[in-house]
Amino acid sequence: MKAKFTAIIEVAPEGGYWAICPEVPGANGQGETVAETKRSLRDAIRLIFVDRVADARRGLPHDAIQTVIAV
Repeated sequence: MKAKFTAIIEVAPEGGYWAICPEVPGANGQGETVAETKRSLRDAIRLIFVDRVADARRGLPHDAIQTVIAV
């Protein structure tokens, strides 16, 4: 499953680029090129979601229903 998010990329004052994703608070990336910056941001978004899922699963009762939905 894939989702699309907004990447806002700007030139960094010290060189290279930095990026944020407004839909995912805390997700940011940086790199020497736009492509590298996008990869960095993609990795940050992925890590945030992995952490959120792991956090939500902590302490769940054994009979909790876990399923997947597409948006």
